[in-house]
Amino acid sequence: MRILMFGWEFPPHITGGLGTACFGLTKGLAKHNVEMLFVVPKAYGDEDEQAVRIVNASDLTFDLKDEEYKEFWSRVKYMEIGSSIIPYVDPVEFTKVMEDKKKTGEEYTSNVFSKNYKFSGKYGTNLMEEVARYALIGSGIAAKEDHDLIHAHDWLTYPAGIAAKKASGKPLVVHMHATEFDRTGGNVNQVVYDMEREGMEAADRVITVSNLTRKIVIEKYGIDPGKVITVHNAVDQDVVGEIAEMKKRMKEKVVTFLGRVTFQKGPEYFIEAAYKILQKDNNVRFVMAGSGDMLNKMIERVAHLRIADKFHFTGFLKGDDVTNMFALSDVFVMPSVSEPFGIVPLEAMRSNVPVVISKQSGVAEILNHALKIDFWDVDAMADSIYGLCHYKGLSDMFKTHGKIEVENLKWENAALKVKHVYESVL
Repeated sequence: MRILMFGWEFPPHITGGLGTACFGLTKGLAKHNVEMLFVVPKAYGDEDEQAVRIVNASDLTFDLKDEEYKEFWSRVKYMEIGSSIIPYVDPVEFTKVMEDKKKTGEEYTSNVFSKNYKFSGKYGTNLMEEVARYALIGSGIAAKEDHDLIHAHDWLTYPAGIAAKKASGKPLVVHMHATEFDRTGGNVNQVVYDMEREGMEAADRVITVSNLTRKIVIEKYGIDPGKVITVHNAVDQDVVGEIAEMKKRMKEKVVTFLGRVTFQKGPEYFIEAAYKILQKDNNVRFVMAGSGDMLNKMIERVAHLRIADKFHFTGFLKGDDVTNMFALSDVFVMPSVSEPFGIVPLEAMRSNVPVVISKQSGVAEILNHALKIDFWDVDAMADSIYGLCHYKGLSDMFKTHGKIEVENLKWENAALKVKHVYESVL
């Protein structure tokens, strides 16, 4: 079985859990004799290709004047988002583009459709342009590369998945790692929502990372429940290097938040819980590891509460820095407002760190040895953290049984379920 897989990021170059999940899943699928061609917008040359062959979309050239690519382009539906997709087109050209609903490649003047183009691979101002070119390249790859099925991860790659399906006629599976409702708290970007829905409607199967996400997909997007299948994520069991023993030098307890500092992750609730704990016990330090659009606001809130001497902001961490952070931690907290899954608690438990997670997370569906609270219940969060910091028996119990629990959550098991999804449409 050969899979043409589309993903926006791949370790070690990641911005969050999406790249980590793609990496774990591909390694798991390789153990079940699944061959994969993984297409990323920008490859750096240091990606782990033990399980997959990485295709760098930035290396692929084309000329829209060639009949071959005109045919490919006709298969890529123009995303009706006006100047957001072609922000540099002049007014006359823009009017012509909008009037011609069939849209052919030669009408585009943006350099993103030039013969050579280097993707940023990021989530910047040219994102929608890059999504469009990525779809065009996906169509070309699908027409040339032998494959049995197409698998697209998250909304950025759905247009490429649809284009590839039209080019090759092969089945399409889309993977919903996070919906627009999760990312925005209901204040959805209509453009992204439409792309998500279109991708799921075009797909033969939709994989969701939790039943929580499955419910959103069915109720908010109107997708046929019969083709939506939940496959929970897992955790990589191979920890690079040994867990450091830095804890022995720490006199204070360390409580860690590790994730994007955005509305979705609930960082403000973590800070309010920290404040409550510090009123009772000054022998605790709190760490917020991550970056995001709420970071400055969180720094200001910590300063306002006058707890800055007990609160640390590390910025974005990855690789060994994450491992070392867990080595320092006594408790990990994930107070997410809406979390489709949440791999980080599994990584913490794997590192012998007890966890407090919100009930509004997909990972709460499969974990027994974690303290679960409502994200908004700051008192319950503070009580849970305080208990794990101060009652050794409680902490040891969650450490011991938690580690055993996550050792059974292997990517090869999740991958086998994904392979069964593949087989159901082949």
